[in-house]
Amino acid sequence: MSEIFLNGHFVAPEQAMVSVMDRGFLFGDGIYEVIPVYGDTPRREAEHLRRLENSLRGIRLQPPLTGTQWSSVFRQLLESASESADADQSIYVQVTRGAAPARDHRFPTNVEPTVLAMIKPLKPRAASVAEHGVDAVLRDDIRWGRCDIKSVALLAAVLLRQDAHESAAEEAILVRDGLALEGSTSNLFIVRDGVLMTPPTSRFLLAGVTRALTMELAQQSGIECQQCDISVDALLSADEIWVTSSTREIMPVTRLDEAAVGEGLPGPLWRRVDALHQDYKSQLRESRV
Repeated sequence: MSEIFLNGHFVAPEQAMVSVMDRGFLFGDGIYEVIPVYGDTPRREAEHLRRLENSLRGIRLQPPLTGTQWSSVFRQLLESASESADADQSIYVQVTRGAAPARDHRFPTNVEPTVLAMIKPLKPRAASVAEHGVDAVLRDDIRWGRCDIKSVALLAAVLLRQDAHESAAEEAILVRDGLALEGSTSNLFIVRDGVLMTPPTSRFLLAGVTRALTMELAQQSGIECQQCDISVDALLSADEIWVTSSTREIMPVTRLDEAAVGEGLPGPLWRRVDALHQDYKSQLRESRV
């Protein structure tokens, strides 16, 4: 494993240590970001850093580094990677409110945030995904009311994703007040009558960078895209269902609660947009310096 950036220093993984008094450990008082890297090029780095700042603002923390400083950190981490230079990577960034002298729910004063960044290989997509798609289940959204903040407090998402796993499904699609919002760790799209639809951003879902890229690629291809509420009935009658995330890209859901979605196979619009995304990744790999 490559070096880890922790509080201004690059250290070996076995030397990276955080205090047990850190508020990220005690309260989940922090945020994170994940950036995929193709070749040696972070995908949409500026957009990810913008979302990182939005999350920091949401929990009332000042950005600990500038965009230029983050880019320098990422470059050194990628250069220190022991894996093949041709392997795709993901960058994980986490910022917590820091280690306080006492466990107190109130914000501490004169405490420096804990700043972490590390990389790991990005697993390639299984061939079965493009051939057969994945299963999903419907579940009530049990998360808090600020899902637009990419918080490290992920217990609800952990429980929901584990519930999906124990149901032999890849993802849980979450429902609140009769509307399908997103997956436990992904954004949601449906296709109806040739139109690509995704729920509008709000406090109840994360503004995904892959979500935005998916809409951009679809629109460039001439596919009509709409941001609109998606009822459970609309979800159940969709021709296609997709879930998107930075590490799992664009995944076709072909079975929902054990019932086939559309023809029960990855649909034609998914194949079209996924091909565009694969081309986009290839261009990033070829842009390496």
